[in-house]
Amino acid sequence: MKLQILAIGGTIDKVYFDALSEYTIGAPAATEILQRVKVNFDYDVSQMISKDSLEMTDADRLEILAAVQAHNADKVIITHGTDTMVDTGKVLKQAAGKTIVIMGAMQPAIMKLTDADFNLGVAVAAVQALPQGVYLCMNGRIYDVDKVVKNRAQGQFQDA
Repeated sequence: MKLQILAIGGTIDKVYFDALSEYTIGAPAATEILQRVKVNFDYDVSQMISKDSLEMTDADRLEILAAVQAHNADKVIITHGTDTMVDTGKVLKQAAGKTIVIMGAMQPAIMKLTDADFNLGVAVAAVQALPQGVYLCMNGRIYDVDKVVKNRAQGQFQDA
């Protein structure tokens, strides 16, 4: 299996500099996580856009779609900010012949109490088991992108 991972930015890849929440988007966390756990499959991690998801535009989403369509892998994970991952998922439904799982984290991967490792692990399993289509993977669940919402108060995703 060859897995394509597109690191778009968002909290999972954030590196904070001070108490005022100044940050930058760092190197893709997925690379470090997959190397650390010694996965037994081929993968390619590509970084693009590198934005907080609240700053993403429709043009950014079309760029992601083009990158997914141009790559020969039929299994794709997208690491993405949680605020607009559903919007990106709806655009990615145009990609034919692919299983696409979008995931992120509520806390940056470099933080001790992050959910990044868990969410990426679930996404890796999901992308191998699911039929073609676009899914969102957060909080130990797999969702249809048309049937999920982010509950900010509870810090999790839920059925719409």
